[in-house]
Amino acid sequence: MIERYSFPEMRAVWSAQNKFAKWLEVELLVAEALGEIGEIPREAAQALRKNARFDAERIEQLEGLVPGKLLPPGEQPVRHDLLAFLKSVSESLGDEARYLHLGITSYDIEDTALVLLLRESCEILEKDLDALCDAVRERAGEHKYTPMMGRTHGVHAEPITFGVKLAVWLAALQRGKERLLQAKESISHGKISGAVGVYGNVDPRVEEIVCARLGLKPAAASTQILQRDRHAHYVCALALMAGSLEQFATEIRNLQRTDILEVEEPFRAGQRGSSAMPHKRNPIACETITSLARVMRSYVIPAVEAIATWHERDITNSAAERIVLPDSNMLADYMMRRFTEVVKGLQVYPERMRENMARTGPLAFSEAVLVALMRKGMSRETAYSTVQRHAMAAWEQGADFVAGLSADPGVNSRLSREELAACFDLKHHLRQVDRILERMGI
Repeated sequence: MIERYSFPEMRAVWSAQNKFAKWLEVELLVAEALGEIGEIPREAAQALRKNARFDAERIEQLEGLVPGKLLPPGEQPVRHDLLAFLKSVSESLGDEARYLHLGITSYDIEDTALVLLLRESCEILEKDLDALCDAVRERAGEHKYTPMMGRTHGVHAEPITFGVKLAVWLAALQRGKERLLQAKESISHGKISGAVGVYGNVDPRVEEIVCARLGLKPAAASTQILQRDRHAHYVCALALMAGSLEQFATEIRNLQRTDILEVEEPFRAGQRGSSAMPHKRNPIACETITSLARVMRSYVIPAVEAIATWHERDITNSAAERIVLPDSNMLADYMMRRFTEVVKGLQVYPERMRENMARTGPLAFSEAVLVALMRKGMSRETAYSTVQRHAMAAWEQGADFVAGLSADPGVNSRLSREELAACFDLKHHLRQVDRILERMGI
């Protein structure tokens, strides 16, 4: 089912063909490094580079774990992915095959290659994030001064602008990119340190040469594997990004409710909202993002639990990672691209925003009156009680909030008619919007 939520570029990164290509590249670099330090003939390393090939279907046959891909009579499956790979590669080689995989262990190859896959994925996600940030920034500029009601606890609070709301989203996305880049740095380490990490049969210089050519840093210390806190860091960064996307999608879903209807996700020509009710325009893209964010969070648990392995390694991390790492990257890619489409095509209804603001009317400026009274010497408790009494009369009895305040001796003895009226000035309330958006480069 993950195929439904993935795009070709990211799928290609996690294809068997690309994985085996990365394995082969690491193997060849190891051989070339051995040649450089004089442990094997340079000519052998050159022959490996020239002749080494693999066949993905043959590897699956040799591993013996794919139903329907049976070996010819007389051959037995090795039931080990890296050994199946090496056997397939060796079938393309001559005498130089004896220098392949010399003095190293399977996870010198697999873990270092896995880092390359994660980095390729990360580069796609960085582009996704940049495109999403650009879309949010553009819409925030468009609605910089579009006033709407801010809500706390789902209840009308004070006015904001839709541009400010989007600026908050943009700030979260920028933090998400910082975390992604930190995670990329964390996983950008390789290891060629042998079966238990002490370089028993391989010179540490090989690790240095291979990692340098791959743009990686050698792990300062490793076991048979790279330690999984690095990978957990990466998955957690994706889960946090998904959480932010879910926050934005949930906000759109709420604002699209019929009784609010201040924004609406794109509804394309020919699209259907319901099999039974032709009038329906449902926020299905945002609901999909919410649903997939839950899946993404579920990947954090196996990623974090993979940190604990027995001694110098076991394979309790392995099976889960074969699901978690490809799927989390594919979902992150899909979610960001899908939400970028939502942002670009988002329908915004400023008039409906004004209508909804009018439902609360001057009550939304109760804090401004409170502050004005305090500045004129009234205690906070008295000021709060005074303003709340008139606000509750407006809520419960339909009284005129402004008229009630104007007639209150405690208020009119401190605030002139002009000073009280100034408390309800929307432009004054939103006077700092420029400063907020300028900080975000909008």
